[in-house]
Amino acid sequence: MDHRPPSSPAEPERPAPPEIDTTVPHSARIWNYWLGGKDNYPVDRQAGDEFTEIFPGIVDAARAVRHFLARAVRHLAEDVGIRQFLDIGTGLPTVDNTHEIAQRVAPEARIVYVDNDPLVLAHARALLTSTAEGATDYIDADVRDPDRILEAAAETLDFGRPVGLMLMGIMGHLDDRDDPHAIVRRLLDALPSGSHLVLNDGTDADPKRREAHQRYNRGGAVPYHLRSPEEITRFFDGLELLEPGVVPVSQWRPEHSPFGIPPRVETLGGVGRKP
Repeated sequence: MDHRPPSSPAEPERPAPPEIDTTVPHSARIWNYWLGGKDNYPVDRQAGDEFTEIFPGIVDAARAVRHFLARAVRHLAEDVGIRQFLDIGTGLPTVDNTHEIAQRVAPEARIVYVDNDPLVLAHARALLTSTAEGATDYIDADVRDPDRILEAAAETLDFGRPVGLMLMGIMGHLDDRDDPHAIVRRLLDALPSGSHLVLNDGTDADPKRREAHQRYNRGGAVPYHLRSPEEITRFFDGLELLEPGVVPVSQWRPEHSPFGIPPRVETLGGVGRKP
């Protein structure tokens, strides 16, 4: 069975923005392709198709992550009262970005996006729309430099008030030499009590997914490192995990849908509150 989104009529390839290498597949563009978007190139579609040939469940995972983000942001804005979000590893703009979800609930919400990808930067204007009452900003920075991120984000966010820290599928791009758990702790240390971490990443539990990632990592793109469920759960050390804990993202407070129960995916996520 073909798990790819329905194709749209062929369109002329658009020229790439400056600094965009269209000869090497790129994770954000492949993700965009799996979600049915148009901000991708032939090399990305080829890599995406090769991945799904081995592990077709990645398309369900991509969609489940977007739905998880929407539910988590809406919960923080609507039920917890969070009015500030720091979204690191933003990826390409798509439907219902963090600021759109948060400001739909609270027009005064303030959102800072962070990414170091020139393609995302080229599309940043789509992320900088805002209600008159709120604010959005975009920082060109790497998650490996949390101090720079925090310094720049402080121009828009008030770190004396709770912040929703969003790390959606970004930590898999760091290997153990980067000490990703220490980076998350550094970011959380700068945030006050009542702040929340929303994080998801792919697990190494499925052998077909491991095989697909090994092939993808050999293709010249920035590697993505799968982690065990225990390693992903460690990102929430010291936090109060919200129910139901660290679970497949499709199972984090799923909502009723006319399409039935969402499939279980091999991508784990959770939300934790800083005491």
